[in-house]
Amino acid sequence: MTVKITWRSIVPMCCVNGEEEPCKPKKEAAAVTKQGSFLRLSLLDLSNPSSTTLSEDLSISLAGSNLHVFILAELKVITQSFSSSNFLGEGGFGPVHKGFIDEKLRPGLNAQPVAVKHLDLEGLQGHREWLTEVIFLGQLRHPHLVKLIGYCCEEEHRLLVYEYMPRGSLENQLFRRYSVSLPWSTRMKIALGAAKGLAFLHEAEKPVIYRDFKGSNILLDSDYTAKLSDFGLAKDGPEGDNTHVSTRVMGTQGYAAPEYIMTGHLTAMSDVYSFGVVLLELLTGRRSVEKSRPPREQNLVEWARPMLNDPRKLSRIMDPRLEGQYSETGARKAAALAYQCLSHRPKQRPTMSTVVKTLEPLKDFDDISVGTFVFTVPTDQEFKENESATAAKKNNSNHRQNHKLHRQNFRSPKSPKLIHSESNHSFNSKSKGA
Repeated sequence: MTVKITWRSIVPMCCVNGEEEPCKPKKEAAAVTKQGSFLRLSLLDLSNPSSTTLSEDLSISLAGSNLHVFILAELKVITQSFSSSNFLGEGGFGPVHKGFIDEKLRPGLNAQPVAVKHLDLEGLQGHREWLTEVIFLGQLRHPHLVKLIGYCCEEEHRLLVYEYMPRGSLENQLFRRYSVSLPWSTRMKIALGAAKGLAFLHEAEKPVIYRDFKGSNILLDSDYTAKLSDFGLAKDGPEGDNTHVSTRVMGTQGYAAPEYIMTGHLTAMSDVYSFGVVLLELLTGRRSVEKSRPPREQNLVEWARPMLNDPRKLSRIMDPRLEGQYSETGARKAAALAYQCLSHRPKQRPTMSTVVKTLEPLKDFDDISVGTFVFTVPTDQEFKENESATAAKKNNSNHRQNHKLHRQNFRSPKSPKLIHSESNHSFNSKSKGA
């Protein structure tokens, strides 16, 4: 039986001036005591991240979660000592390296590629975020949540081992230069998958608010199946009659809901707003915030939202890299959904289950008629006529070229050398081609 524990159940929290702070530890809190069906970790254990008992307590509390506890030496072997050739990227948590687990490493663990995330002790996140991620992904399993395979807690080292996602993040796929643009159907598939992941969190027996929904936290497998990652900022949802969780404002600029920024009141509707921002990025091909653009266009939501319900204006803000290859009907429905998600009134936003129902049919829309190239096979007679016209046009062009060269030669004594040089260059190029 999987034991369910929560961040709030591990660290007693108090709310002071709208911010979370650990309650002052009592003397008896130093002891590890049984509460209910799980082993409660003491505040003292958590306040000392290098404690050797933390890893033991976690493994006991997460018994049945199928998480593997790795030692640092194993992860060095897996990643070839965190070789630069295996480096995948770096975020607020720390660097990520690709590795490979073979069947000899651990009984019952299949051979597979993995991504190993190493906590940067001087980075933006810390021990709390690492522990939060272990707790949530140790309990939660869903096709649209990235799978946490295991973790390492050794001295000051904090590492997480995930399934490897070969396509990387949505952010990289959508915004990187010099790459093929994501097709319309793929964008809708990604949006639907991410929405299903959020809906699962919101509708869990113990609801979870993701709090940091953005393109860089949506990972893609080889088939572009979207999976949510990075649960370091996730929170348990409100309990009982409470309508929100009071917390410090954390997240990423451009994605956080306006009411959360203003009040610190966090609800599931905050995630819905963030989803609307990502959906808008998928439609427009623009980032949520771009300082390089004109002042009125720097904030994507402020610029684009007023145009989402106008079909004529919508075509102007659609991603030009799509080159018109998208479903007009699907785009209008997706734009209307984004408009609702981005409402300044949380109660007017749809639930994520409603978002899923709205997106479900959009991935199959095939009325891609805008800007579609149509090739018509000519008849034999048309082909002969076109061939004759092309030959005549080519002869006329050569005649005009020769006449122009003759006039240049007559007017300038230096022209023949220049023309001769160009002629040789042209001839040499053709010779090489031949």
